[in-house]
Amino acid sequence: MLNFILNMGKLFISDVYLNGKQKDILINGDKIEKIAATNPATLSKMQKEKVKVIDAKGMAVIPGFANMHTHAAMTMMRGAQEDSKLKKWLHAIWKREAKLNDEIVYYGTKLACIEMIKSGTTLYNDQYFYPDTAALAATEMGLRSWHSYVFLDLGNKKKAETQREQCQKMFERSKSWSPLTKFEVAVHAPYSVSGDNVKWAADFARDNNLMLHIHIAETGQERLDCLRKYKCSPVEYLDNMGLFGPNIIAAHCIWIDEKGIETLGKNHVTVVHNINSNLKLASGYKFKFQELIDAGANVCIGTDGVASSNNLDVLEAMKTAALVQKAWRKDPSAIPLHELMGCACENGYKAFGLNGGKIEAGTLADMSLIRIDNYAFTPNINFLANLVYSAHSDCVDTVICNGKILMKGRKIKGEEEICAKVAELAKDYV
Repeated sequence: MLNFILNMGKLFISDVYLNGKQKDILINGDKIEKIAATNPATLSKMQKEKVKVIDAKGMAVIPGFANMHTHAAMTMMRGAQEDSKLKKWLHAIWKREAKLNDEIVYYGTKLACIEMIKSGTTLYNDQYFYPDTAALAATEMGLRSWHSYVFLDLGNKKKAETQREQCQKMFERSKSWSPLTKFEVAVHAPYSVSGDNVKWAADFARDNNLMLHIHIAETGQERLDCLRKYKCSPVEYLDNMGLFGPNIIAAHCIWIDEKGIETLGKNHVTVVHNINSNLKLASGYKFKFQELIDAGANVCIGTDGVASSNNLDVLEAMKTAALVQKAWRKDPSAIPLHELMGCACENGYKAFGLNGGKIEAGTLADMSLIRIDNYAFTPNINFLANLVYSAHSDCVDTVICNGKILMKGRKIKGEEEICAKVAELAKDYV
């Protein structure tokens, strides 16, 4: 399967709907080379040159989604700890994670990739264990991905020292990973990692030009505990350590005040909104979407892991995020559709310094073809409104990442075998 995905060449998408018009798109290698008005003569030329052609009549093209906060192999724990608040949920999940191994993470990650491909994701940012194995699984599935070494020492000094050594070794190993997969550092959260390790991880990431992925201010209790212990908020606590900069990806950030918003904004932190997980764990819902953008933060969309959100569907997360913002603000104009698409696509690519998440000549060829010849897009008065508010992810017909077809006609190579293997492993694991 790996050879199938990495085989470079040209791909021609014929007669696809883009921004209200029918277009032809030529992909060369991993980039979009040209976008032009649909022309039968161009199609004929491509066929004569034996370029691979996708007939996209009845379909629209959108950028691939960037799922900016996941714990991919948690697919093995889907539905395992329901109706629990975060603290109880975490302790139950940590017990299960103690039983993880390479095989479970490998197949759990592959299952996650299937789910993300099926719902139009082409890039994801993973904070989980066994990153070497997870990176291999993601590479074989063809997705663009970042994988973390996760610091989680719970104040244990010996464990903290061991984790520093492991992180350095894993970083060296990551240099042999596929070009589609990258290494980053992760700090689970300020309440679960010692201050010394938070500082060490931040310095190591900065010194090696790496991203650092962290949960911040996910619950009101986290904020209260931090105020009691350190006399400051979680954002202030981390800022006092010099953590923040454009290389930080901060998940959740629900319980932040004006000063926290200012800090995240002026440091151009990437802030990831994970609305479905936050709602399901009753962690909070008043995400300061517009305030963070106005302050200078790079706001993105994430799903979190399926043990808390139960799926990896960015399109569903977009709809929920928009509806909840409109509701609690009592403002139907909150999160306009174009801003929502930017947060779900381009902003994720921007976080990693990639020219992608948009359909333009010269950008990365990461995209989805959406079936619009159906009830959800009829009438097609407003395509984005139909996509976000009317359709479901089963409208995603074809997914292309790095110029390669990962799914066509909703068929993914090896899907049945992977699902069967996960079901088999789950009998003993769960």
